[in-house]
Amino acid sequence: VQLQASGGGLVQAGGSLRVSCAASGRTFREYTMAWFRQAPGKEREFVAVIRYNGHTAYSDSVRGRFTISRDNAKNTVFLQMNSLDAEDTANYFCAASRTVIVSAMRSESAYAYWGQGTLVTVSS
Repeated sequence: VQLQASGGGLVQAGGSLRVSCAASGRTFREYTMAWFRQAPGKEREFVAVIRYNGHTAYSDSVRGRFTISRDNAKNTVFLQMNSLDAEDTANYFCAASRTVIVSAMRSESAYAYWGQGTLVTVSS
């Protein structure tokens, strides 16, 4: 499967932004989709995940501010980001897996397919 992330940009602190990830293929609904991010000088970290059955999970740093969702008819996963602050500045990557288990879904090593990333910059 090929993934194409989009929607990044510059936003002021306190603002909102929605990033999207479009996937190729006819079996999108079978995939667990996740968002990771990598800030300058830092390691890539888990942000949010939505399983094929709609179950979601979030990192502690974004829970309550970010919402992950999916539209299986459009082969797209979204990440709605609200109350953004400078700490959210990063390159956001989407990832996909058909085989990830619940206990591993926060681990980037569990995902075989990755998009190219979309840059989100939050100005303070």
